[in-house]
Amino acid sequence: MKLAKAFAIATILAAGTAQAEAERTDPNAIAREELMELVGKNTGILGDMAKGKTAFDAAQAETAKAALVEAAGKIEATFAEPGATDPVSEAKPEIWTNWEDFLVKAKTLGEAAGAMDVASAESIGAGMGKLGGACKDCHTTYRVMKE
Repeated sequence: MKLAKAFAIATILAAGTAQAEAERTDPNAIAREELMELVGKNTGILGDMAKGKTAFDAAQAETAKAALVEAAGKIEATFAEPGATDPVSEAKPEIWTNWEDFLVKAKTLGEAAGAMDVASAESIGAGMGKLGGACKDCHTTYRVMKE
C-alpha cells in the first residue's frame, strides 16, 4: 500500500515536471515569453548592479534601461492576440478581458524604466522599487504563478 502511494506521488510529480519543461507551441505565447525574458534579463542586470553582485557599468546600465523601455513599448503589440490556448503559457486570460487595465500596467513599466537614473549603482537601486513594483503589480493580476 505504501509503495502504491509512493508511486502515485512520483507519477504526479513527474507529470508536473513534464508540463513545466514542456515547450510553448503557440507563436503568440512564444513571442510573449521571449519579450518577458528580455524584461527579466535586463531587470536582472540592473538589479545585480544595484545589489553589488556585479560591478557597475554605465554603458551596460544604459543598454539595459533602453532595452526595458523598448520592451515595455512592445507589450501591447506582443500581447494583442491571445492566440490558441497554450498549456504552458503563463498569461492569464484576464489580460484580454481587462485589456485597458493591462495596458495601463504595461505603460507603468515603461515609465518606471524610463525614469530610472542609471548613473550609479545607488541610483539604480533607488529606481528598482518602482520597476519591481510595476512587474509585481502586473504579474499578480495577469500571470499564472508556477510553483
